[in-house]
Order: sequence, then structure tokens, then C-alpha cells
Amino acid sequence: MREVRVRAPAKINLALRILGQRPSGFHDLETVFQAVDLCDELVVRVREAPGVALEVHGADVGPPADNLVVRAATAFFRAAGVEGGAEVELIKRIPAGAGLGGGSSDAGATLRALAALRPGAVDAGGLHGLAAELGSDVPFFVGEAGRALGRGRGELLTPLPPLPPAPVVVGLPRVHVATGPAYGALARARLAAGGRVPPPLYRRDAGDVPHDWAGVAAGAVNDFEPTVTAASPPVARALEALRATDARVALLSGSGAAVFAVYDDAGSAEQGRAAAAAACTESTFVVVSTLAALPALNGPGPSV
Repeated sequence: MREVRVRAPAKINLALRILGQRPSGFHDLETVFQAVDLCDELVVRVREAPGVALEVHGADVGPPADNLVVRAATAFFRAAGVEGGAEVELIKRIPAGAGLGGGSSDAGATLRALAALRPGAVDAGGLHGLAAELGSDVPFFVGEAGRALGRGRGELLTPLPPLPPAPVVVGLPRVHVATGPAYGALARARLAAGGRVPPPLYRRDAGDVPHDWAGVAAGAVNDFEPTVTAASPPVARALEALRATDARVALLSGSGAAVFAVYDDAGSAEQGRAAAAAACTESTFVVVSTLAALPALNGPGPSV
């Protein structure tokens, strides 16, 4: 096999709790990742020449050397200790700086593709370790589960049974929310309120993570939401527009700027999308669906 095609899905966070800060500067967190079928697409080819060549179609993602795809492929070949390199075509559909994990998903897809193209070069544990070095969300995207509980920096994963499939409206404000400043704003808000850090959401065995949408809605929380919406009115307005619809739950994803709402059926989702788009014309709203598992390598093309 010389070429692999793979869809790289976005994720939403059905819950996100930020816990204490480590001496390293990283924060411990607790989150429930849920993959959705808003997807980038990659074609990964191995080649004899060393190095990684990246061609991007769609949004400008900055210099190739800084792209997580290039960093992931470079890390893979270094860990594998093999000669040669890769050519990667990347079709971008997931917006950057949205809290949807687009860059992390691209990196995870790259690692999965190279593991298939170079069988046995890096085992599953090694692949997970590379993913954790690349970023907190990347380990989720080298697994198979469409839903998982993440702890630590997000790299300590417990796969969860899939929820019943559900349509999701994703709201995309035309602003960028940087993760570092979002953590800083949250830390300052907590310090001003007395420095209290909220307790974890779930037991260590993950036995109380909700397995139906009613439970998800009852426990939906994102610790970034108050400070991000206060600092970014477009995000606040997009979330307010979704919460005015007949959604099961509406929440900020990650540290933003994207927001999302989950609905009972496709008709309700389309009505919610149309109503939110009419109420908040400064944002784009799209209907996607939850995924029970991450897309298979060389599987069907993107549905959105």
C-alpha cells in the first residue's frame, strides 16, 4: 500500500471541566470528546525521499513547517527509524481556532495513515505517545471510538459506548479564540472568586458518565463558557441563538469559538439552524451528525 485516504473529523466537547494546574504549566482537565462528521480529508503517500511535503486546499493554515500534519509525520518517521518520507494532501473544512480540534484531528489522521503505510514501524502504544507529545486532543484522534472520556491533559482516554446518533448544529462565529488567553482569563476569574477549583465531574472508573442524551444535557458544562462569552460577544450571540431553539443541549466547544446544539431529529436540527442563522447573521451555522466511531482508513468520502 502506497497511499491512504482518511477523513479527519471535528470533535465537540459534551462536557469540559478545567481542574488544577501542573508545575509544567499544563492544566488537568476532564472532558467528553464526541466526534462529528464535519471533516477534513487527507491523502497520505509514502515516498523514498526524506522529509514531508504538504499541499493544502481550502483555508490558509500558515507555514507548512508549523502544521501539525508535518510535525506528526516528522515525529512518526523519527520514532520509526525508517528511511523515506511522505506527501500529504490536506483538504481543510474544519475552521482553525474554533475549539473543534481540526489541527489535532489532521495530526491523528496522519499518524493513523502512516501506521497503515508502514506496518509495524510504530506500535499502538508508541502512536499514542507521539499523539500526546503533539497536543492534548491528538490522542483521541488516533483511537477508534467516536466518544471518549479524556483526563490528564486529555491524553488519558477511556473509550465510551456510542450515544444514539443525533444531528448537531455547529455555530461558527467569525472570530478566533486562542487557547492560551482563554486559560489565562479563566484563571483570573477563578482567582477573583477566591481561587476555588471545581471538583471532577465523574468517578475515576467513568461509571457515571451519561450514556443517553438526557443525561448529557443534565450534566453539560464547559468551564470556559462564562469567560469566553464575556470576552467575545459574537460567541455569546451565537450560543444565545442556539439556546433559543428547541435543542436538547447547547454549549461552547473547547475554548471556542465554535458553539453547538444537539437535536432530537433532522427536522428539528434544520429548523434550529435556520432560526439561529436568522437571529445571528454574523455567524455560520451548519448541520452535522455525531459519529459512533472515527472514520476508517480508505472509507467513504466526506458527507459534508
